[in-house]
Amino acid sequence: MKTLLAKNATVIVTMDKDRREIKDASIYVEDGIIKQVGPASELPQTADTVIDMSGQVVLPGFVNCHHHLNQTLTRNLPNSQNNNLFPWLRGQYRIWAGTTPEASRTSVIVGLAELALSGCTTVFDHSYIFKNGNTVDCLIDAAKEFGSRFHCSRGSMSLGESKGGLPPDDCVEDEKFILSDTQRAIPRREPRGDDAGGDRPVLAVLGDRQPAEGFRRDGPPIQGWAPHPPLRDVR
Repeated sequence: MKTLLAKNATVIVTMDKDRREIKDASIYVEDGIIKQVGPASELPQTADTVIDMSGQVVLPGFVNCHHHLNQTLTRNLPNSQNNNLFPWLRGQYRIWAGTTPEASRTSVIVGLAELALSGCTTVFDHSYIFKNGNTVDCLIDAAKEFGSRFHCSRGSMSLGESKGGLPPDDCVEDEKFILSDTQRAIPRREPRGDDAGGDRPVLAVLGDRQPAEGFRRDGPPIQGWAPHPPLRDVR
């Protein structure tokens, strides 16, 4: 069992049901799970890792409710600057489709590190182009390696240009494959118990004029995944 002690914070803002703010406080952690929060004098005085929080205010980690971690490496492309949404997307679809597993890992880790620096420890990610060997597993593995709490949506696009969609046909996936690949990935879910908040998988058939009619009509016939449907198409 690995333990961590963040000790002697000037104040810990718990955000619990009583909205306690504890002065001269510490946090004791076992295997990544917070076990005790309270006055420093009442908590263990040592651990495998000890962090001196003197002079600091400690808050719960922030939650990012919607991110695109696989797009971290494609910022500031010249052909996408000063554009509206649709031209911006068209300028990047094929670049995103070329994302390799190695690039996906790097993109996720860089994105999570940036979020962690701003205090964000829980991330809901919506990536939706999986080509060139990049799969939802690449995102899950990278997030696990980094250590953030990660809720992964297996996004998708099934409607290409030839059928009235926005992305090129070679950037979309067949609906049957989307559903089967989502079902395949369900065992990657790793619940951590009610106290920790399990990593929750989400089926996100979402994009411009997405999902196609099969998804609109039937919905996701998958057990173990929550849907992330569009409230409306972006125009």
